[in-house]
Amino acid sequence: MDKNKIQALITLLDDPNEEIFSTVEGELLKEEVDIIPDLEKAWETTFDSKHQKRLENLIHNIQFKNVKSGFRSWLANSEDDLLYGAYLVSKYQYPELTYQSINDKINQLRKDVWLELNDHLTALEKVRIINHILFDVHGYTRNNSNFMAPQNSLICDVLDTRKGNPISLSVIYSVIALRLGIPVYGVNLPKNFILAYLDDAADLNTIAQETEMSVLFYINPINKGAVLGRKEIEFFVKQQKLEPKVNYFLPCSNKDIVQRMLNNIYYAYETSGHKEKAAEIQELLSLFGNISG
Repeated sequence: MDKNKIQALITLLDDPNEEIFSTVEGELLKEEVDIIPDLEKAWETTFDSKHQKRLENLIHNIQFKNVKSGFRSWLANSEDDLLYGAYLVSKYQYPELTYQSINDKINQLRKDVWLELNDHLTALEKVRIINHILFDVHGYTRNNSNFMAPQNSLICDVLDTRKGNPISLSVIYSVIALRLGIPVYGVNLPKNFILAYLDDAADLNTIAQETEMSVLFYINPINKGAVLGRKEIEFFVKQQKLEPKVNYFLPCSNKDIVQRMLNNIYYAYETSGHKEKAAEIQELLSLFGNISG
């Protein structure tokens, strides 16, 4: 749609006739996010509260459509990029957030770890260095004061505040490790979320067919990267009265991780009474094929 036509449609958004407004809104909703500056400019130049509300709703709906499109594309083509999936989760709350801003902060953390590494370190020594940089130097920790807040699952907020929940801290940890060639992957453990350090010879694509011996040990980012053995995970599963499952001990997919981040946000909005936001998150979850995952 050309610029002049878009401008003409925007001027019709204040039409009192609901049928005309609905038609105009429908046409504008077909457009991409690059029309948002024009909508924002229209909002700034009107003093009619009803018109402003219409513009606000339209801007939000276009931005939400953009996030949905991003998730569809990620699920179809780019699921191997965990950080981008986590970025899309944040983009729901912060529509103008850029991937570059997230990526730059992760790369700085990666650089800080890389400076301390060398080729002769054991797996445990590498983990101790990551733990030192993340938890001692940069002060990443669990958000104890507001653990259920949706911000704990938004990677941009966690990178800014250095406080998060098990899954967001695990995402940051895993992405940094993998960018350094260290095989650390997420494990979708119920009522927690941990990481598995794989044997270098393990192939993640066939890990489900392998035995748990492919995992050298586990890492608990919510407890400053404490190293755990299989028996400690078994004890946790028993303590939580969970039926033991193989997938509690093996790496999960990036799709599973991002889906769980969205689930956390959904429950945060649902329990705090933000029903509209919860419904939109549920709409995003429906793209994953199982909203309860």
